[in-house]
Amino acid sequence: MSVKVIMTWDIAAERDQEYFEFIIGEFVPGVQRLGLQPAEAWATVYGSYPQIQVGLLASDISQARHILASADWALLQERLFGYVKNYSHKVVHARAGFQF
Repeated sequence: MSVKVIMTWDIAAERDQEYFEFIIGEFVPGVQRLGLQPAEAWATVYGSYPQIQVGLLASDISQARHILASADWALLQERLFGYVKNYSHKVVHARAGFQF
């Protein structure tokens, strides 16, 4: 059964331009190289919720755990941390539509 890695964060103040360049140029290609498939990205425009939510699909929980434990994931995540704050992630069974 496929699973979804759900990640949330807020973009660090005054890092918007660099953040978007990193996401498009490095983060998305990086997660794809690791074997995760970008499924969705949401932005909060009102309310006290995380600013960004991203969903990445893995074929099963074993694949997701393997990727999230890898050195390549740690490097990619560390780069992301330079542009964001209040980061969190979880792995859930994938289903259609918005999941939080």
